[in-house]
Amino acid sequence: MTAENQTVVAVFVLTGLTERSELQVPLFLVFFTIYLITIVGNLGLIALIWKDPHLHTPMYLFLGSLAFADACASSSVTPKMLVNFLSKDHKMFLVECFTQFYFFGSSATTECFLLSVMAYDRYVAICNPLLYPVMMSNSLCMKFIYVSYIIGFLHLAIHVGLLVRLNFCKSNIIHYFYCEILQLFKISCTDPTINILLVLIFSALIQGFTFMTIIVSYFSVIFAILKTKSERGRSKAFSTCSAHLLSVSLFYGTLFLIYVCPGSGPVGDKEKMLSLFYTVIIPLLNPFVYSLRNKEVISAFRRVMKNT
Repeated sequence: MTAENQTVVAVFVLTGLTERSELQVPLFLVFFTIYLITIVGNLGLIALIWKDPHLHTPMYLFLGSLAFADACASSSVTPKMLVNFLSKDHKMFLVECFTQFYFFGSSATTECFLLSVMAYDRYVAICNPLLYPVMMSNSLCMKFIYVSYIIGFLHLAIHVGLLVRLNFCKSNIIHYFYCEILQLFKISCTDPTINILLVLIFSALIQGFTFMTIIVSYFSVIFAILKTKSERGRSKAFSTCSAHLLSVSLFYGTLFLIYVCPGSGPVGDKEKMLSLFYTVIIPLLNPFVYSLRNKEVISAFRRVMKNT
């Protein structure tokens, strides 16, 4: 290896979604609009839950926490992407890269655990409605939320701590629109085997545990709903779960397509599009998925508007 190739990289260059110059401004306008709606939607939902006392229940406390995680995930990726659309300088310092990865990864990990405790909340509400106030009190709900965020922060602290041991000298080009950890491994001149192994182990444990919690919870919910003789009771139970099931399907379905199903096109393009979906599109959709058909949220919005 030449001395030039052994030079340690301190600045990365993100190639972004596309290198076609004629698409940069249109893409900026599209993603700026998406980001604006994402932030307004998620922070607006948080403000509504905080403002209306009728929504101070475990289900909506979880929902507000999920909205905050979505806003953080989107804000860790989208602003830098927007800047790069209008700038020819796509440089990103090492510290900035690791910071972006940390905040996005911790938000994504937190979301996994929040989705699982939301599934457990629906299980308790439908399968044990009389014990719900005891089994899912607001104080217990807040403990679940705190633990979800703490796990997210600690999980990514491990990976970022291990990233620090790597030297990057093969290239400073990251063929992605944000600092994605697997892309960093590709340009590392230090053996990243330990890093890759821990990423795989933690991903399998976290995603496996949270997904199985969701599956077990909803199998129990489905059996409970099928035993319900009242048609109105079944309809109400399904309506309370449908939004969460859609959110889970979008989140875990995207991860499944990225890591399990092979694509027909170039792998890089497929990964970029699917990563774009769960970094940008899912945070956009979640507040509307949970609120547009939710009568309690709509009623709370009307009350807040009436009192302002």
